[in-house]
Formats: sequence, C-alpha cells, structure tokens
Amino acid sequence: MGNLAYSETYTIDDYRQWEGDWELIYGDAYAMAPSPMYSHQFTSLKIARQFDEKLEECEACSAIIEMDWEVSGDTVVRPDVMVICYEPGERLSKRPEIVIEVVSPTSARRDEILKPELYKSEGVPYYILVYPDSKKAKVYELIDYEYRKVGDFGDERYKFETDKCSIAFEFGLIWRRSK
Repeated sequence: MGNLAYSETYTIDDYRQWEGDWELIYGDAYAMAPSPMYSHQFTSLKIARQFDEKLEECEACSAIIEMDWEVSGDTVVRPDVMVICYEPGERLSKRPEIVIEVVSPTSARRDEILKPELYKSEGVPYYILVYPDSKKAKVYELIDYEYRKVGDFGDERYKFETDKCSIAFEFGLIWRRSK
C-alpha cells in the first residue's frame, strides 16, 4: 500500500470537548505551550491593564485577556489580549477591534504568519505583535483589506481609533524596567 496523505480536521464541537490548551485554526489543531514564561505573562498583564485603564471612560469597549474567540465552526483562537467594543455573551463570537499577541519562540510562526491572515480575513482593524525580549511591538492596521505596518514601537505612544473610542497607548509602560 502506498503512502496516502491523511489530514484530520476538527470542528468547534470537537474543540469544546478537548482537555488542555488548544487553538483550532481552519480545522487544524494546535497545542498551546504549557503556561507562558514570566516575561510573556508580565507583558500581557501590562498591556491588558493599560488598555483597561484607558477604556474606563468608554462605555462600549473593554480589554479581555486570554479568552477564546470562536471565529467559525472550525476556528477558535485565544489571543493574549483583545479589545472588544460590544457587550459579549459567555463566548466571544464577534471580531475584536484590536488583537495583541505576545510572541514567544514556540508561537512565533503561528503569530507572524498564520494568524495575521486569519485576523485580516475577519476584518480585525489592528493587529499587534509584541516581543518582550527586544522590548518592541509591531503595529499593523487593516487598510483596504490588507495589514499595513504602522511602525515599530518601543517607548512611543500610538493612538488607536475604533468606531467607538480613541485609545492613546504608551508602549514604554509595558516593558520590564531594568534596575
């Protein structure tokens, strides 16, 4: 018998029964690494905290950390931080305004290649890749159905504009300070 290519795909119903941490992208299962390293968690918390504080005055938007976004029947992702501008149910099924991924060696390929295509196809207005080791964030904005790089940010400020609010985000506040 010859070598037959076989690829098993999964649905959201399968996903809901799995144990452990997984993402499901276009029917393909991706095991998430064990609990993220300290710098990853520290950076995610700083990002979420700042977005949360900046959104205090905005009644429509909120920051969410480590929550599943059920994109479709075969796709569920768990970005590190999201900004949503709607009142969610128990599950997120609508697109966020901003998606932030804190990049680690185990997630880099998925965060830099696979997920931007997914987020672009779903119309996510802003996608941010954050690199804690180099203290750099790459900000992309969806313009004419393509992500265009706004810039690399270290200590700079950037103003995100959503349909519901403006968020002046200070990237310098998310990095671990040297003693």
